[in-house]
Amino acid sequence: MIISWNVTKECNLHCEHCYRSSGPEAKQKDELNTREGKKLLSEIAKAGFRIIIFSGGEPLLRDDIFELVTHAREQNLRPVFGSNGTLITPEIAHHLKEVNTAAVGISLDSIEQEKHDRFRGVQGSWEKAIRGIKNCREAGIPVQINSTIMNYNYQEIDKIIDLAVKLDVRSYSPFFLVPTGRGQEIEKDSVTPDRYHQLIEYIMHKRTEVDLEIKPTCAPQFLVVAEQMGLDLRYTRGCLAGISYCCILPDGRVDVCPYLSLQAGHVREKPFDEIWDNSEVFAKLRSENYSGNCGRCDHTDICGGCRARAFYYQDGDFMAGDSWCQVGDYSG
Repeated sequence: MIISWNVTKECNLHCEHCYRSSGPEAKQKDELNTREGKKLLSEIAKAGFRIIIFSGGEPLLRDDIFELVTHAREQNLRPVFGSNGTLITPEIAHHLKEVNTAAVGISLDSIEQEKHDRFRGVQGSWEKAIRGIKNCREAGIPVQINSTIMNYNYQEIDKIIDLAVKLDVRSYSPFFLVPTGRGQEIEKDSVTPDRYHQLIEYIMHKRTEVDLEIKPTCAPQFLVVAEQMGLDLRYTRGCLAGISYCCILPDGRVDVCPYLSLQAGHVREKPFDEIWDNSEVFAKLRSENYSGNCGRCDHTDICGGCRARAFYYQDGDFMAGDSWCQVGDYSG
């Protein structure tokens, strides 16, 4: 049970692929305030969630972020961060440790500074991200490195993984682009479906060679590939959207996932735990009544296809087949 809360649209970077179209001037006037945020966290705990991802934008730009993390801990939630890492000084890392942050995910898209900086829109962001990773590790905070995999960097996956091992991080998550937000503008630069499948297989093989947890994201077919390879992973399902995962936008809107702009409710209108239990959108996702190739697949129980990719490529039908899938066994 994992939930991602985009606590702000404000960000000190301007990344090409940002699903939330965040940036230095993007802060919304109607973002949930501290009182509303604490109420939301209490409702998230009541709904049975255990992990809360503070994301953005850049979550460290919120003045009350440590107060919110402290409240999350008081609700027995496990707080983690999704960050670009550039603001994590030794002092911030120490403060993150003080409020019992469980882990920090930091974005690193290339082993080459120039490539990463260009993708993230600000010169020097690669160097600061590396420094942020090291500061977290020195403070005793586990780190996950995240990369958005595109045509320009897919050949670097092996080297990024090796760098992750060298930096002593806990895990690595390669994200495959789903065109939403500014990501729609660079959809043409995404890897092809054929390459997507090849990379999933490669990543799963690489996982057997390094002492590092590796989980492809927005790529639910990885569990089918892992099963075919005989790998014993701790994950039980590929796409969790609406089943054991969802997203809260800065203004309190509840979406299926960060990459699927489909509203399931709004926490200013109804408590989150009631939305989670009663939303018609979530009920439909939990029915697993898919159409197309996903509806005929023998691996629905562990994969489910990417609902966000189905939504984008199948004219808004979030229960349609995942057209990028090449690993399913179909009965019809």
